[in-house]
Amino acid sequence: MSDYTVPQDWNGYSAAEHALWDQLYARQVALLPGRVAAPFLEGLEVLQLSRSGIPDFAELSARLTEATGWRVVAVPGLVPDAVFYEHLANRRFVAARFLRSPAESEYLQEPDVFHDVFGHVPLLSNPVFADYMQAYGEGGLRALHLGAIHQLARLYWYTVEFGLVRDPGGLRLYGAGIVSSRGESLYALDSPDPKRIAFDLKRVMRTRYRIDAYQDNYFVIDSFEDLLRQTLQTDFGPLYAEISGLPEIGIGEQVDGDRTI
Repeated sequence: MSDYTVPQDWNGYSAAEHALWDQLYARQVALLPGRVAAPFLEGLEVLQLSRSGIPDFAELSARLTEATGWRVVAVPGLVPDAVFYEHLANRRFVAARFLRSPAESEYLQEPDVFHDVFGHVPLLSNPVFADYMQAYGEGGLRALHLGAIHQLARLYWYTVEFGLVRDPGGLRLYGAGIVSSRGESLYALDSPDPKRIAFDLKRVMRTRYRIDAYQDNYFVIDSFEDLLRQTLQTDFGPLYAEISGLPEIGIGEQVDGDRTI
């Protein structure tokens, strides 16, 4: 099976693309302090992402490997589930090599290099979150054989992409889909519209999500350590079987037992 990796071709980026990356980066780093989880900001420093221009994956991987044993590999776009989980299970994060157009600075349907690298990679320098991502990949390979990918995908969506975490100072962002978006970085914490619900593994894996607008639900973890603990200590096979016999929970729907924050 192909691993779908391709050369990044860093020398192929134009000056305009490097300048757009710098604009997107400057916009987000000005907005995120006081909103994003501290390990994310620490990751920006560890990985030297403040350097001008689109990062060179080879240089980025060298720093990331030294921190947690992960590396970044380029892919042309979205990859099949089996390929994605295999990479994660082996501490390889797949990142698109193309950059959005200026017209897509707020929203794009397919993740680009800014979403993948700025949004995801800083937290991979955190040992606990790095272990969670590997555990998720290993769980994905098992879920493939159990026919439960759509259930496990919801866990990724509501944690890795759109998760919130408690902090002594209040709620903080950590999901890549939020931290790479100016609009959702504001909406997720400031808007009265979305429900912010204490994380519950079963609840999350029953809940549908939307890809075409800001989220109606955000799930709040207590800590990365607790998220990793629940992932490692849960026997997902019986959990999938239990969930398959329960109704799905609609987008924005509130159910008995929800603890809103």
